[in-house]
Amino acid sequence: MQLNDLHDNPGARKKRMCVGRGIGCGKGKTSGRGVKGQKARTGVSIKGFEGGQMPLSRRLPKRGFKNIFAKDYVAINLGRLQEAIDAGRIDAKKPITSESLMASGIVSKARDGVRVIGKGEIKSKVDLTVAGASKSAVAAIEKIGGKITLTVKAKDQKAA
Repeated sequence: MQLNDLHDNPGARKKRMCVGRGIGCGKGKTSGRGVKGQKARTGVSIKGFEGGQMPLSRRLPKRGFKNIFAKDYVAINLGRLQEAIDAGRIDAKKPITSESLMASGIVSKARDGVRVIGKGEIKSKVDLTVAGASKSAVAAIEKIGGKITLTVKAKDQKAA
């Protein structure tokens, strides 16, 4: 093997098509665009244009609004938390935070925080530190002797 023997695999480098260089190149005149005018130009978008007719997007009524300040919490059920403790992915004796939930793979992204929901039942005594929790989740955790610390005030949680 010598340097002059080195070469790419066949088909590894595809030659770029030459356009707009006369009829002999096969892509002359309109360069494969097929039309004249606005559609032949670059950087022009006419999506949603319906030939002068009022576009569908403008005919339909606007409904509601999107709150740009709304918090996006990740919801986790008590039953899911108990399954993770039973499987050994979370140690119930140590404090459980959103970081430990992400490290164990129960939550993929923390987003604006983790919120515990009271669905399912929890049997292990846990020490949770999360952004929010429903009243039923707080009651269930405190009933078994666990402790839950909320990092976000209850008023701010209602956005989620």
